This record gives sequence, structure tokens and C-alpha cells, in this order.
Amino acid sequence: MDRFAAMETFVCVVEAGSFSAAARRLSVGQPAVSKIVAQLEEHLGVRLLTRSTRGLSPTEAGLHFFERARLAIQEADAAELAARGAAGSLSGRLRVSAAVSFARLHVLPALPRFLAAHPALEVDVILDDRNVDLIEEGIDVSLRMGSLGDSTMTARKISQSPRLVVATPGYLAGAGRPDSPADLLSHQVIVYLQGQRNATWTFRQGSSEASVAVHGRVRVSAAEGVRAAVLADMGLAIASAWMFAPELASGAVEPVLPDWQLPPVELWAVFPNGRLASSKARAFVDFVAAELAAARA
Repeated sequence: MDRFAAMETFVCVVEAGSFSAAARRLSVGQPAVSKIVAQLEEHLGVRLLTRSTRGLSPTEAGLHFFERARLAIQEADAAELAARGAAGSLSGRLRVSAAVSFARLHVLPALPRFLAAHPALEVDVILDDRNVDLIEEGIDVSLRMGSLGDSTMTARKISQSPRLVVATPGYLAGAGRPDSPADLLSHQVIVYLQGQRNATWTFRQGSSEASVAVHGRVRVSAAEGVRAAVLADMGLAIASAWMFAPELASGAVEPVLPDWQLPPVELWAVFPNGRLASSKARAFVDFVAAELAAARA
């Protein structure tokens, strides 16, 4: 039995909450995970997990072992990074989650440069506009936009982007161009909200503030749908400049109400609670931050 590999497997099982979830995270079969934990228990001479119909939970001995094993793994990662040097190549697998449109436009096109710098590294990119469970899905780092609802999260702000009202020249030619936020009430708006029917947008111009409850016949649950609807001349939308970066650059989409400002959207790197960010995750976040900064320059 590889004792260190067994420790890593056991830590993964406790964090994931089940053998099957740990197996998915480790990309191995569930029987292999169960066998490794059983061998570890036999080697230590204690039961580490309590198995029941409700799932798995660590015993008292298992909890003590989990905490020390997790620290040992973190120290090993740190030692490995120090031995390689800050610019050293990373290896193994990195699992990243990100919103579909943002990843398609800003992460995946840049990913070859990150992989070229770390030829021994493999990257799984989990695309989902929803906030996935980092522990359950075995995610090393998640790129999330907007305010973080859970203040206990381990997170780092990477960047921010202005929010804009956008539309195609085709839509504006037919419907006209709004001159003030109140004019939006007479326009079709592509609403991007989950679980809500409409949206209220609050604009600022100097010391003035205007809030508008917009309505739309089309409500979309994913950013890719918002993009498709806007590009089909179906209406206006509020979006980060990131979401329509290529079209804003080409003129296929135009900003509307440029004299009125909306709160910017923030991009955060979120790490699983209860453990240090891995060197791979930190390097990836640094890379994404540098790419976004270069794009703004």
C-alpha cells in the first residue's frame, strides 16, 4: 500500500462525503477507493469511517487522522512547489469550474498558454452557470461572478468589468435608441435572472440615481442564451463587458445609455472551504488575472 496515496484517498472520501463522489473526483472506480480505505484501516488498526444508510462519517479516530493527513498533504504540496521554484512546472490534474460564456470567451482561448508553461499538468474545465458544490465535484478553484453570498468562503477577487446595456444595431434601427433609463420601459429586454420573472436595474449619473423595473417577453437562465437572443436582434440586455467583448470590439453589439453607469461585476476565485489552495489552483488564478489585465491594457 502506498501510504501517502492512501492518505490522499481517505481525505478525498471525507471531503466528498462518499466513496462514489471521491471516485469521480479521483477518476478511479468506486471499488478501488473502498479497497484503499479498507487497507488503510487495516494498516492503522482502527476504524476510520462509519458506514450507514445515510452515508459515511469519520469516527473519532478518523477525524483526528483526517485533520493530520490533510495538513501533511498541504505541506507536501508546499514542499514540492518550493523544490521546483516559483516558476517551476506543475503536474497532476487541476479541476476548474466557470460560467459557460466567460470560460468560452476568456479562459479556454488562453488555456493553451497555461498548458504550454506546465506540460505535465492536466486541466478539467467544468462549465456551469450555477454555483457547483466544490467539495462534491472535486473542484480546486471556481471562477464566480457577482457578490459572494457565503462570507465564509475562501475567495480572492481577480478582476472586475463594467456592466453595460447592449443591443445590436439591427434592434436599435427598428426600436430606436433609449436616451434615459426610463425609456427602457418601452423596449424589449432579455432578462437574465434565475427564479425571478423580471429585473430592476439601478443606474447612476453623477449624483442622480434611477431605478427601472424592466420587463421582457424572453427570460433566459444561461448567459449563452442571453448572447444568442441579443445577437438575434430580440432586445436589449444588461451584461458585463466580458460577455460581449468580441461583439463590442467589432461593432456587432453597441453600448446603450453610455452616460449612465451600473455597478461593475466582480470576478472571484473561490476555493474549497477547509483546506489551503493548491499550488496548481493559485498558479491558474494568477494566470487568469494576468490575462484579464493584459486584455484591459
